[in-house]
Amino acid sequence: MEKNHKGFPVTHVIGFIMSLVLTFAALGVAIKTSLPFKTILWIIGSLAVIQAGLQLYMFMHMNEGEDGKSQVINVAYGFFIAVITVAGSIWVMSFGM
Repeated sequence: MEKNHKGFPVTHVIGFIMSLVLTFAALGVAIKTSLPFKTILWIIGSLAVIQAGLQLYMFMHMNEGEDGKSQVINVAYGFFIAVITVAGSIWVMSFGM
């Protein structure tokens, strides 16, 4: 069963609005609350992870395709490479090696 890709992209608009809501929620937490700094960072980080998942699902079409398993493996590999790059950069900058 093939989907019709013509017409108004309702899911993209919903994803965009939800991303804006999450962004403004993070902004509100950062500016308008008097929570401890670590709590603010945890809340903003959590909202960022939720927004990344939302964008993968709504914009990158993680749920579509013949083999959803390979898409998940590709995203996990990309995440692994990003963690290795960031950790390696921090290690080199910290110890000068």
